[in-house]
Formats: sequence, C-alpha cells, structure tokens
Amino acid sequence: MADKAEAYDSSEIRVLEGLEPVRLRPGMYIGSTGYDGLHHLIKEIADNSIDEAIAGFANKIEITILKDGGVRIDDNGRGIPVDIHPKTGKSTLETVLTVLHAGGKFGDGGYKVSSGLHGVGSSVVNALSSQMIAEVYREGKTHHIEFDTGKPTTELIVSKNSPRESGTSITFYPDPTIFKETTTFDYSWVSNYARHQAYLTKGVLISVTDERTSAHESFYFEGGIKSYVKRLNNGKEVLSDDIFYVEKRIGDAEIEIALQYNDTFAEIMKPFANNVLTPDGGMHVVGFRTGLNRTINDYARKNGLLKEKEENLTGDDIKEGLTAVILVKLPDPQFEGQTKNKLGNPEVRGYVDKVMSEYFGYYLEENPTIAKKIVGKATLAARARKAARAARDNVIRKGAFDGLNLPSKLADCSSRNAVECELFIVEGNSAAGSAKEGRDSKIQAILPLRGKVLNTERARLDKMLANAELVSLIKGLGVGIGDQFNLDGLRYHKIVFMTDADVDGSHISTLLLTFFFRYMPEVIKAGHVYLAKPPLFGLIKGTGNSRKIDYIYDEQALEETLTKKIEERKAAGTKIDEDSERFKQAGYTAQQRFKGLGEMDAAQLWETTMNPENRTLVRVNIEDAEKADSIFSKLMGDQAELRKNFIQARAASVDLDDLDF
Repeated sequence: MADKAEAYDSSEIRVLEGLEPVRLRPGMYIGSTGYDGLHHLIKEIADNSIDEAIAGFANKIEITILKDGGVRIDDNGRGIPVDIHPKTGKSTLETVLTVLHAGGKFGDGGYKVSSGLHGVGSSVVNALSSQMIAEVYREGKTHHIEFDTGKPTTELIVSKNSPRESGTSITFYPDPTIFKETTTFDYSWVSNYARHQAYLTKGVLISVTDERTSAHESFYFEGGIKSYVKRLNNGKEVLSDDIFYVEKRIGDAEIEIALQYNDTFAEIMKPFANNVLTPDGGMHVVGFRTGLNRTINDYARKNGLLKEKEENLTGDDIKEGLTAVILVKLPDPQFEGQTKNKLGNPEVRGYVDKVMSEYFGYYLEENPTIAKKIVGKATLAARARKAARAARDNVIRKGAFDGLNLPSKLADCSSRNAVECELFIVEGNSAAGSAKEGRDSKIQAILPLRGKVLNTERARLDKMLANAELVSLIKGLGVGIGDQFNLDGLRYHKIVFMTDADVDGSHISTLLLTFFFRYMPEVIKAGHVYLAKPPLFGLIKGTGNSRKIDYIYDEQALEETLTKKIEERKAAGTKIDEDSERFKQAGYTAQQRFKGLGEMDAAQLWETTMNPENRTLVRVNIEDAEKADSIFSKLMGDQAELRKNFIQARAASVDLDDLDF
C-alpha cells in the first residue's frame, strides 16, 4: 500500500483544457451520444437564432439538412460579433465557438432574455463536430472561419462582398467517432422543433429543408401561442371557439398565457420559460393554477353557480378539458438541472397568479356564456370525481386492488422479479389456453380478455371502474389508478398485447393503447408496453416427423417468399406448373392462414410469438405526445367525420408507423 501511495503524485492528475472535457464526456453536455444527443446539436445552434428573434433582431431562420450529412442553420439577426475579444485576444466569433461559458447570456450581455443559461451550446456543438463552418454577415462584409473537432483550421477570413446586410450561418457535421449509433438526422424531429419554436416566437418565419428528399416546410404564426392552443385542440369539440389570451409585462418578466376548454376529460398543459419546455412545471405553473382555480371559484360563488354549502371546485375538477400554453420570459431563469425540466424562480409564481387572477377574471365577466360552460364542466367533473371515489372505494372494499388478491383469470408467473416478468394480454379464452400451455411459466403471465374493452377516450374514471375487464387489468398490473397510481408497483416490466392479426385484433390493441395513454401514460413512457407480432401464414413442407413450417407475418412477405422460392426452383431446372396454386409452385405442400391466435397450438404460439429467442415484439413509444393525443382524439373520439377523413387519407398505405407511438 505504501508503494502505491508514493506513486500517486502530480503526474497522475490530468488537466483538461479547452473543449477536451466535451469530447471526453459528451453526455454531460448533450445528454447522450445517441439519437437524442445528435438532434440536441441542432437545438443548441438554432436556439441562438431563436434568441436573436426573441430579442427582436431576427425574423427569419432557416434550417437545412444537407445532402452530405451536415446541417446548416441560418438567421438574419445581427451576426455574432467579430471584433477582437479583450480577454482571449481572438475574434469574438472564434471565442464563442471554442470557449465554454462564453456568450451574450451572462450578466449584462447581449440578451435580456435567452433560452441558454450556461453559454456552452455553440462551443459544445463545435467540439462534437468533425467540421464546422461559420459565416457572419456584418457591415457589408462576410467573416468566414472553419473548425475540426473544435479546433480552428483557418484564420478568420474577411470578404468585402456580403450576400446580405446581417446574419449568422453555422454549418456542422456531427463527428461519427462520437455519435457511433447514428449521424443521420431525422427530418420529422427538425420539423417538429421548428413548428414549436414558430408558435412560441410569433411573427418569425422558420423554414426547414431536407436536401436529401427535397422536403420543405415553412412555419409562421402571427397568433403565437393562441395558434398553438388551436392546434392542440384540433379534433376536439371545444366549449367555445374563442381562446383566452393575455400578454403582460411585470417588472422585468413577460407573461403570456393562452387557454381554451374542450369537452374531453384530459388536460393538455404546455409550460415554457424563455421558449424552453418545462415538462415538470415549476413556479409559473403553480402561479397559473392558483390564479385559475381562485378565479373560477370566485366567479362561481359570485354568480350563484356554486351553492353556499357546496365545497369549492378542486384543481382536478377545473383542469378537466383544459388546454393551456404558458410562456414566461425572464432575464435570469433558474432552471433545475441542465435538462431545464422545471422553473424555480419564486417571483414568477406571484407574477403569473396576478395576471391570471386579474385578466381571466375580466374574461369570465365579459363572456358569461363561456364562463357558465367552464364552471358547468368543472361541476360535472366534481360530481364524477365523487362518484369515482365511491366506485374506487367500493372496488377496494372488494379487494380488487389488493396485491394479494389477483384476478382469478390471471395465470400468473412464479417469479417475483418484475424486471424479468412479462404479462401477455390475450384476446379470447382459446388463445389464452394455448398461451398458458406453451408459455414459460417462470416469467410469463397470461391475462385473457373477454371481447373488446371499454373505449376510455370518452369515459371518466367512475365508468371505467365499472368495467370488469379493465379492473382485472389494473388489478393485475399492481400500479393502482388515478391519484393512487404508483409506477413502482408495476409487477411486469413487459406488458404485451397479443391479439389476432386481423382488424378486430388491431381494434382491441387500439382500445388497450387508449386506456394506457389516457390513464397510465407513465407505463408507456417507461418503455413497458409492447405489441406482439404473430404470423399470419404458415407455409408447410413435408408431412409427419419431417413436417416443417415457414411462418410469414404479412401478405407482402408471403408474396415475396413465394416469388423467391419459385425463381429458385426455376433456376434449379424444376418444371413449374403455372396453373397450380402459388404455394405449390414454390414447393410447399400446404398453406395455412391463421385467422386467430386460437388456431395455433401451444407449441406454435410459443415458437412464433412468445419465445424470446424467436419472437418479434414492437415496443410502444410516445415520440410526440401532442401528435399521439391528436390521433387518439380523432380515432377514438365522438367526431366520426374526423375519423373517416383520417382513415380515407391513409387507407392505401396504412402502417403502424403512421401512428408515431
């Protein structure tokens, strides 16, 4: 031990210089080096252009995915300064792109309001790029400089011929030695990012171009977050076409709020601080809810819509069917953590509360018809909440949520290690029988469904708890429901919908997805929900002990398989009877179509759909919660015309990928 201690001296201590820390630990700066981290590079550069727009110096931003794998982000703002920086002795442009924590976002810097806190964005992207090209247009001149993994490869080159008066253009190529999973940018991600930023920065044109496919979109919303609320409520029946909107400055903060009620039972809340989404809320959301709840209750009392002995409407009652976007802009936002999921500025709570209480109060007084609809909806929600509590208490008294009293039809697994346990939700008793017989009983549990479960898109909790199939499912999962939900109680880390490969099977899967999305979205977000992919066809060759089956999972694959086999036989000189059935031409003795899982015996079901070594499972993800919400509303809601239009538009090329889950 003494020898080792003596060897530990200054030579063992490594001092990282410049951008070395970024390349050594990229995850600390961009979260990951996978898909999310790759696209975060775009956000870091584009956010600087957005900051120019917020400050009122830019009104046009262009994001281009280049054919050669790079991305160019261009704005018509003031242009990054290019004069010599007094501390570094280098041009300010080079300083911003090579020095961590250098930027116009500190103290009395160039931005009163900014989405960036740490001043690391541009330099981090530079460090993680195999090449970066920066061009700044100022005072009739073009200033050009290039980098390789964060190190300058050219001097700052100044040209007197500038294509425009001002602006900044940054082109970068992600380093494949850092982004080993992928360096291919996803156009849909870029498009969604641009759309959201255009909603949040009204009056700014943001365009996206993909040179690989010639795809192009432009986003411009004069209405800003009002337009955003309108989009979020697309496909839903709103209580009124009018959208409440207020924009006020209090001190050095700007408060912007838009809201509208619809006739659903879910809330859509989008809180932002300096254009950064804060999904975990924060002080601006607390202030909004406090002001909203107080204002609605005060209005209801004042106008006799709540009786004297009735208790106040709760926050849960009032948020039912609410769609709201909150945008606060601050000179010094206090985000919690680098991920900026929550806003911590305590003063913002009072600011937003004051704005909501005053201006939403005016809105209700000036729009009594809308006000009565909002209060009426909240009152119905309060009655349903009490009914749901009674129903839940009744279910609890019967032991339905008692972990020791699992549903009688559940064939549970023997393992109690949730990480390895799988729950197969199976359509019908026949398929369930085969699944129980063929499963690995140590880790695989089977829960059969009888018929189609309740469509929970239009069902409150009290109605849902009256549905025996859903209560059995809730009971089996072990997570509870509503305010008793707890993801830690989940008994199976793989929940697999195993339904027939037909329209009815797809409908059942959609009903189950609706239930999980509306009542247990955390289970989906945690990656626990899967769709099984059973075969649709069996191509049989031989008989008896020599019998062999090739399993085919869709009609296109069937045709491709048969065509390939026929061509192989022709090439081998086999005479083909063109009048015989296709499967016989391909050399098979029989073709079987599995109309349902129940037509497979236990061995077949295990081999094709349940065996972890052979099966195909599709994990359900929520990549775009807004789009998912819109699709569920269209497909599972009351408006048949929206559903009809959606289906007609996709009938020729329907695919699970269209749903973006």
